[in-house]
Amino acid sequence: MKLPWLLFSLLLSLTLWSAMAMASNVSYDSRSLIIDGQRKLLISAAIHYPRSVPGMWPNLVQTAKEGGVDVIETYVFWNGHEPSPGNYYFGGRYDLVKFVKIVEQAGMYLILRIGPFVAAEWYFGGVPVWLHYVPGTVFRTENEPFKYHMQKFTAFIVNLMKQEKLFASQGGPIILAQIENEYGYYEKDYGDGGKQYAMWAASMAVSQNIGVPWIMCQQFDAPESVINTCNSFYCDQFTPIYPNKPKIWTENWPGWFQTFGARNPHRPAEDIAYSVARFFQKGGSVQNYYMYHGGTNFGRTSGGPFITTSYDYEAPIDEYGLPRLPKWGHLKQLHRAIKLCEHIMLNGERINVSLGPSQEADVYTDSSGACAAFIANMDDKNDKTVEFRNVSYHLPAWSVSILPDCKNAVFNTAKVGYQSSVVEMLPESLQPSVVSPDKSFKDLKWDVFVEKPGIWAEADFVKNGLVDHINTTKFTTDYLWYTTSIFVGETEAFLKNGSSPVLLIESKGHALHAFVNQELQASASGNGTHPPFKLKTPISLKAGKNEIALLSMTVGLQNAGSFYEWVGAGLTSVNITGFNNGTIDLSAYNWTYKIGLQGEHLGLYKGDGLGNANWVLTSEPPRKQPLTWYKVNVDPPPGDEPIGLDMIDMGKGLAWLNGEEIGRYWPRKSPNHGCVKECNYRGKFDPDKCNTGCGGPTQRWYHVPRSWFKQSGNVLVIFEEKGGDPLKIKFSRRKITGVCAIVAENYPSIDLESWPEGNGSNNTIATVHLRCPEGTHISTVNFASFGNPTGSCGSYTQGNCHDPNSTSVVEKVCLNQNKCAIELTEEKFNEDLCPSVPKKLAVEAVCS
Repeated sequence: MKLPWLLFSLLLSLTLWSAMAMASNVSYDSRSLIIDGQRKLLISAAIHYPRSVPGMWPNLVQTAKEGGVDVIETYVFWNGHEPSPGNYYFGGRYDLVKFVKIVEQAGMYLILRIGPFVAAEWYFGGVPVWLHYVPGTVFRTENEPFKYHMQKFTAFIVNLMKQEKLFASQGGPIILAQIENEYGYYEKDYGDGGKQYAMWAASMAVSQNIGVPWIMCQQFDAPESVINTCNSFYCDQFTPIYPNKPKIWTENWPGWFQTFGARNPHRPAEDIAYSVARFFQKGGSVQNYYMYHGGTNFGRTSGGPFITTSYDYEAPIDEYGLPRLPKWGHLKQLHRAIKLCEHIMLNGERINVSLGPSQEADVYTDSSGACAAFIANMDDKNDKTVEFRNVSYHLPAWSVSILPDCKNAVFNTAKVGYQSSVVEMLPESLQPSVVSPDKSFKDLKWDVFVEKPGIWAEADFVKNGLVDHINTTKFTTDYLWYTTSIFVGETEAFLKNGSSPVLLIESKGHALHAFVNQELQASASGNGTHPPFKLKTPISLKAGKNEIALLSMTVGLQNAGSFYEWVGAGLTSVNITGFNNGTIDLSAYNWTYKIGLQGEHLGLYKGDGLGNANWVLTSEPPRKQPLTWYKVNVDPPPGDEPIGLDMIDMGKGLAWLNGEEIGRYWPRKSPNHGCVKECNYRGKFDPDKCNTGCGGPTQRWYHVPRSWFKQSGNVLVIFEEKGGDPLKIKFSRRKITGVCAIVAENYPSIDLESWPEGNGSNNTIATVHLRCPEGTHISTVNFASFGNPTGSCGSYTQGNCHDPNSTSVVEKVCLNQNKCAIELTEEKFNEDLCPSVPKKLAVEAVCS
């Protein structure tokens, strides 16, 4: 009997050895993370799993990998996973395990920012709303109820990851985990309890024994048991608290979020690349783009308040999953250039060399003679030429050149040679799903349901005075009705002289529609920087009883700040002026309250046919009518491109497809000022530096994932608050219809992919590379100029130096090709046309 036992023991040992062999040891020193004994320089990309859909996850991860990314980073969204105490959800967009395994299958690492407070422009900062109503709870301080639930959820996530063997210590992809988030900004506001809580959070996290390091971002007093990290537009000057910690940048913001009614922020690719190059130049080891793919705040998940449904963030991968060019491509080339320097940066010695008042080089060398250098021009106005190792290098203002061999500048952050894409939203009218056997109708058939302003059923409660909106609804809905009535005597002067009394309302936020006697009188709202607002509007009153019905609305919950969970919303005072006896203060009147809409109660938004008895069928749906639900059966748009719902002709409301929550729509216009025609990348960036979209709708298109469509019989439901034209609602296909690029003769043009590390030679022939999407080709060259063209994609113009053969040269190389490369050589172009002018080639072409 001994032999079988020995065999069993041997097999067991081999199995255990095999499992352990697959595990990774993750440690660190002052230079970097160390994975299985090797220092690692890591590029990370934030992709939040609930802000896209599972069908998109593999492509998003793969596109990031193709962009030179090693690591995917995500928050864990507590309120999505624990919608009520002890009831957990990990399906659909919240299938965290599936997302992590997709990253693992791609051969990439993952940073799991458990939080569980996340901020993230996500409602309530990711903390469940129900926790605020657990007696005695105060968020994010030395508070036992909060700590109990926070630890319980943190342990739940940790154990889930352990069960699935997803930590690197178990052979999985997770190399770092984060506890809390940006608490250093607010800790002092909580007094002694703030410091105690921060230290407890770190200790609690470390006690989970996950086998990989924990991080705390923007935690200025983090204990030595965790790694403190930086969040900012620039982190090159960041230094960890403890000298044995690596320099980690958890959030580099390549764009910015947008709020309803605000301008559209942009961050130039040149500045992002500059910030990344400077970080690694100064000893950085892990850098994460927040966001690399921003995605969509489906349903009512956006925070702020007033954060848009789109969370595009002008990220390298756009909201719909397409690479944003040239940003994605420029950063891809940057990543490759940095990776060429990885070994010597992490294992060699660094010295700093001054090359001028705002110019410097950081040089990495080792005993073998290997060398790599980053040469920076921090001057935000002037280009400079510097001497480095007896060679002259031209540095545009606010740029970094990377020299993997201390000789050849393979990349400069300010020289964007990667192509741009022409991306269009191609409209598609709603097409009816023909369900009758004889396919007898072609026109859309609409179902309509109109809400009654005010109390639509038995009141939820009656109370003297005004209540807080959020405490009343507990975020089960965006909507709360406040209703009361007043009696107008026949002797009131305004009934005889044609004047109008004036309704005055003050609210803590966020928005309001005011009805008098069932008629909409006016609407008002705050904004992303100031949620409270006032409404002042003339109203129509009649002799006798008048009903005042005020529909208060939230537009996302507060997501950050000290004691943010106590920030309320809703009405604080209601007055009417213009009576014979002066002003009537309704604030302390007897108010009747109703939570939510009748259509919500009836489930009209569901795609399963429920509530059908309440709809009225029509081929002519009402227009510009408030409080109206619309339903229509439609076919999916043709093709396979991503889809946006065009709501430019609607007012404000909510949209669903087949019961899936598309989200809040509100094509609210932005101010007519504060925008730029051309963004200057030079100098430090802030969110108001490069705004566009002045006077236009904040958000026109709303992402509808292709996976939400069926082949036919798709139920589109719209709830319109203010009034719009449903017949003008369209789907739009997001499609790359063209490509363009502008490259100068002095741009680095080395093939980074085939660079022979340490002994490369500079290829001096600058080249324009163009590539259309798969399955299409270059059908037309709209613009080509070799000389000194100016402008950007879509608006190139010829300069005073132009080779008239430019178009024919480009057409000869590129027409009917999926991709092409045009070298800026004498053989192709007339170099003698303007001998003293530095030459560029600009090309714009159509893909079809």
